[in-house]
Order: sequence, then structure tokens, then C-alpha cells
Amino acid sequence: MCLAIPGKITKIKNQLAEVDFQGVKKEINISIVDVKIGDYVMVHAGFAIEKMEKDNVKEIESYLLPS
Repeated sequence: MCLAIPGKITKIKNQLAEVDFQGVKKEINISIVDVKIGDYVMVHAGFAIEKMEKDNVKEIESYLLPS
């Protein structure tokens, strides 16, 4: 099973971005999406695969994070 996780872009340098996953920051490849700082993305295997709307991200996070 594959899992993509939503995160928020905090920095961009060339085709790499720092993405914040609820306080955990990772460097992600953004070469296949058109994004800017502050955008939310779905990330799978180190690649941003889709730009997301904030409302959708919050809904997904509610499933992934314990209450």
C-alpha cells in the first residue's frame, strides 16, 4: 500500500522545497508540480505529487492524526 502525506511548503531552492509535516520538516523534490511558499502539497516517496487546498489538507490530517 502506498501513502501520500500532506505538508506545507516553507522554503524553495531550485527544484527542492522544505515541507513542514505537522512540525517535521523534510526536503522534497517539487519538479513535477507548480508551487510556491505557503502552498500545501501531497508528498509520496520524496516527491510533491499534487498541490492541495488547505481545506482538503485539514480533512486528510483529521484521518491521519489522533484526536
